[in-house]
Amino acid sequence: MNKFSKNKNVIKVLVVDDSAFIRVLLTEILDSDPDISVVASASDPIDARSKIKKYNPDVITLDIEMPKMDGLTFLRKIMRLRPMPVVMFSTLTQKGADITFEALKIGAVDFVPKPAVDIKNNLDSLRSELIEKVKCAAVSNIGIKDSTAHQSTSPIDLPESSKKVDLIAIGASTGGTEAILAVIRRMPTNCPPIVMAQHIPDVFSTSFAKRLNEEVALHAKEVRDSTVLEPGNAYLAPGHMHMVVKKRGGQLWVKMDDSPPVNRHKPSVDMLFKSISQIDGVNCLAAILTGMGKDGAEGLLELKQKGAFTIAQDERTSVVWGMPGAAVGMGAVKAVLPLQEIAPNLVKRLGGR
Repeated sequence: MNKFSKNKNVIKVLVVDDSAFIRVLLTEILDSDPDISVVASASDPIDARSKIKKYNPDVITLDIEMPKMDGLTFLRKIMRLRPMPVVMFSTLTQKGADITFEALKIGAVDFVPKPAVDIKNNLDSLRSELIEKVKCAAVSNIGIKDSTAHQSTSPIDLPESSKKVDLIAIGASTGGTEAILAVIRRMPTNCPPIVMAQHIPDVFSTSFAKRLNEEVALHAKEVRDSTVLEPGNAYLAPGHMHMVVKKRGGQLWVKMDDSPPVNRHKPSVDMLFKSISQIDGVNCLAAILTGMGKDGAEGLLELKQKGAFTIAQDERTSVVWGMPGAAVGMGAVKAVLPLQEIAPNLVKRLGGR
């Protein structure tokens, strides 16, 4: 009896990679889960195209560097002709990170970093991450890109009669790189400091911060040392450390925290949010955006209980409504908004209206 006869909801996966070793490895990993079945593998996009038609997979894992057609070109064709959830298998390098963010912009749901060396000793972490992200991709909302493609990207003016807000905090996971970009590109250059925790590996966080800084009016940077928070700046947690906010000498700072993962994540959104909730007298606005799991929900609740205005991205515009949905279910949210309305709402609250 095969998986399909046991479970009609089994996730059908097509593995696309030019390496025979990687195709076998990913197939063995994914087939080890009872809810997933690799229906086929392909060595290049031309081969993959025919197998998509034949097997109608629910999710594709896609390498970037392949013969006959590169992964990005193939991804563009998929998203134009037959949109479906795609998880990129990306090299853990700066070049790989830059290309991966282009893939996410095109429409890939998520990515799994490919171990550069010693895959055998990294097998357990690769297995758990790959299975989790394929399952997440299978239930993701891949139709949101077109619905937000025409929204404004210009910063909103901050009214002169603005009220005192010390800090804006944002947390996200799956789909979060594009969501964070959509929010902060509309924030005015004289807004309070913005602190951000995005579930992302090291190296990739560096590339993401660089992309943010190139595409938004604010100064965006990845933080790797203790840093005083200043207006008009957006601070991103690095991909291997927690970021927490402290108050010292009347000023807000961020510092790095190398404690174990929280909710299996490092950086953790809960760590960031809870650190802010422990500071007396801080007026904070906080938003939890698209992402799988529940990281950040408890921290958002603590911020709300301390008087912060809290926002969750709505289900319709979220790639995955895990983290925002958990926050809503916990009663941690004062407003549930579509992605395109989050920045205007934040600026409205900065203006005291």
